[in-house]
Amino acid sequence: MALPLEFDCDPARLDRDMIYAYLSGESYWAAGLPRAIFERSLDGSLCFGVYVAGQQVGFARMITDQATFAYLADVFVLPDWRGRGISKALMTHIMAYPGLQNLRRVMLATADAHGLYAQYGFTPLAHPERMMEKLDQQVYQRLAANAGHPAAAQG
Repeated sequence: MALPLEFDCDPARLDRDMIYAYLSGESYWAAGLPRAIFERSLDGSLCFGVYVAGQQVGFARMITDQATFAYLADVFVLPDWRGRGISKALMTHIMAYPGLQNLRRVMLATADAHGLYAQYGFTPLAHPERMMEKLDQQVYQRLAANAGHPAAAQG
């Protein structure tokens, strides 16, 4: 029997404490994420919550103009809820979302879920030689180390 999943983009409904705890404490990609930066990231994104009986069990966000480009980030299902098809249902919902149709490019980064995303049309970069990045892997750790300094508070 399929779980009665509910999807919602209402920012007021998000369990921000749960999402923050997972991202900053359990994810490999956002370890040490400062709370203020986390809040700004949600405020600047199209967020998707997935719920079972009113409890949020998963999350994803799109950083997008909803016209030409989107970047999929912070996709997760809580460990106790994995293996039940929730991540696939969440991806199906996101990919069907009206504001995300007919985009020229949708990107993401993953270390371990290539198989999941391939099911939704994601492939390695067509022209990696054209892509560039500015990556600062230690930014959260530096911010934490400088937490008492006024410049660090600006995030």
